[in-house]
Amino acid sequence: MKTLHYELADGVATITFDEPGSPVNTMCLQWQDDLSATVEAVLRDKAHIRGIVLASAKASFFAGADLKAVMRMTEADAQRAYAEIERVKRNFRALETLGQPVVSCINGTALGGGWEVALVGHYRVAVDNPRTQLGLPEVTLGLLPGASGVTKMVRHLGLLGAQPYLIEGKLFNPRQALELGLVHELVPNADALREAALAFIATHPAAHHPWDAKDYKIPGGTPANPKIAAALSVAPAMLKQQTRGLMPAPEAIMACMAEGALVDVDTALRIESRHLARLMTGRNARAMINTFFFDMNAIRSGQSRPPDVPSFKPQKVGLLGAGMMGAGIAFAQASRGIATVLKDVSAEKAEAGKAYSRKLTQARVDKGRLTPTEQQALLDRITATGDVADLKGCDLIIEAVFENRELKARVTQEAEPQLAEGGFFASNTSTLPISGLAPASARPEKFIGIHFFSPVDKMRLVEIIRGQQTDDETVARAYDYVQALGKLPIVVNDSRGFYTSRTFGTFVMEGAAMLGEGIPAPVIENAGLQCGMPVGPLAVLDETALSLSVHVLDQTRADVPGYRATPGELLVERMVKELKRPGRAGGGGFYDYPAGQKKQLWPQLRNLFEKPDVPWDIEELKDRLLYRQAIETARCLHEGVLTSVHDANIGSIFGIGFPAWTGGALQFVYGMGVDAFAKRADELAARHGAGFHVGADVAATLEKHRPSY
Repeated sequence: MKTLHYELADGVATITFDEPGSPVNTMCLQWQDDLSATVEAVLRDKAHIRGIVLASAKASFFAGADLKAVMRMTEADAQRAYAEIERVKRNFRALETLGQPVVSCINGTALGGGWEVALVGHYRVAVDNPRTQLGLPEVTLGLLPGASGVTKMVRHLGLLGAQPYLIEGKLFNPRQALELGLVHELVPNADALREAALAFIATHPAAHHPWDAKDYKIPGGTPANPKIAAALSVAPAMLKQQTRGLMPAPEAIMACMAEGALVDVDTALRIESRHLARLMTGRNARAMINTFFFDMNAIRSGQSRPPDVPSFKPQKVGLLGAGMMGAGIAFAQASRGIATVLKDVSAEKAEAGKAYSRKLTQARVDKGRLTPTEQQALLDRITATGDVADLKGCDLIIEAVFENRELKARVTQEAEPQLAEGGFFASNTSTLPISGLAPASARPEKFIGIHFFSPVDKMRLVEIIRGQQTDDETVARAYDYVQALGKLPIVVNDSRGFYTSRTFGTFVMEGAAMLGEGIPAPVIENAGLQCGMPVGPLAVLDETALSLSVHVLDQTRADVPGYRATPGELLVERMVKELKRPGRAGGGGFYDYPAGQKKQLWPQLRNLFEKPDVPWDIEELKDRLLYRQAIETARCLHEGVLTSVHDANIGSIFGIGFPAWTGGALQFVYGMGVDAFAKRADELAARHGAGFHVGADVAATLEKHRPSY
């Protein structure tokens, strides 16, 4: 056997998982074969076995399914997938129902299928390490815990108690598992695991799971219980509100939970297998696995970071501008132990920016998530000042002032001399080309774009923009700085709007263009929500300020002679300049914001723009909003603004809210196939303009970068 070792000594059978050539153990096909062979050996040796120990030779216990294999599946593989799942569970049940005690020795992380392996044990011992992650995050990958996870968690915790760990994928550490009754004993280190296992085996000559006893009842009751039935009756509607019906996994998990609770264990396990086989071979799971596992790992492992550059750990970072963005970055830095200098034109304005951190931390103190001492230590890391000399010795200075080229040049030249030797300078601009700002720097090779998203304390993505002269060391240091903040860095090359702002602009301007065509505003907003965007395009324009979009348009016209504004841009310009509707901050835009009431669409939109005789189709509108963004992403890849698929997918989801069910803007393309995507895009182009056209050169680039598994 290649992926595990079987040893029988002194009546104890030890099954040690040890997949060769891999840092973790997975449920690969070879492991499935080896498990079957091992169970045959256990059944053969049953008369000589008084207990079984499940252990790992890796630093972690077990990682779960072989996701690369899942990525290669199609709907035609559903029957095979079902058979494989059932085989694994037959082997699990053979060990569980043998009559002898089975102990799981959890030496490290056990997620997904790994936690399901751990649940085979009648007794579970874990190393008491708060950093160890346990649980079933399958839902975040478009899957369900189908190797007995749903069935067993429901029978351990009850229908309501298991919901957060199944439908939300909530994780827990060993001590939390002990409190939940999912782990029975904690030990200080891995060396103590086997001793604890042998002690249990010595005192328990027979063992079975609670649900295999005749008098077992599910905690809290089954769906036949009126209280449970009442909760379950509203759960599907609440779930649909969250997923908008675009993610099949949560609904499948809920179905498995409710249906499985009404039948015996073995029938419940078959229900699981059927649902999992359908999900595993569907497009949604492949999209989410690609992005939330493989692409995310590519970001975290630094695949976009220039190699051969020593790691960088910032000690002191300066921020120019204490507005919402600068204040947010200051909080993010101080939260991670980085000494921060927050400078504005006066000490008073800088202190106002620091007050943002005080407000955020006070909310955490009030909830017991932060002690007053910890709060004060965080605030002490932020030096609010109006004196540029306080920036002396900063490893990095980031300007976060208004989107004005002259202002940015002035603050750059004022602050840059304060950098420590070897330090670098960054602009937080969201649209202005870095190469156009770099001439203000005395060292343009040490000048870079670091684009945060608002609100900084909630948004995980940071876009790093390499200017024409930016060197590899500066890109690598910027990457390390972003990771030091606990955020996700993507690296893009310089252009107007870079990647995220440029692509996001197509979403909101397509919505504005629809309004200009006479389509009712409520229909446009609902199309955005129904395709999976967080909010509709008109609402987003209001929040980001229509006046800012007009400012960007004016700057573009100045920088690009002969620039022709799009229909959406012209409508937004009319809203601001003619109709005096600059957005939410200015009192109102596409929406009105009555004090103390819910916002509502501006009634005059109907009179000004809506045309009752204009036909519209909701599916076409949804396609327009998604395709326009995906096409712009493809163009960014073709033009070299983007250099990797993982940066595109992660950037689109975490930066601009592209629907998670798609796996990201490029995975949206790959999920349906480049040819099929281009064909549909050209149909949209024929009706709605050249913005939807996918040329042969762009299609060729997409094929060149297609991921393989």
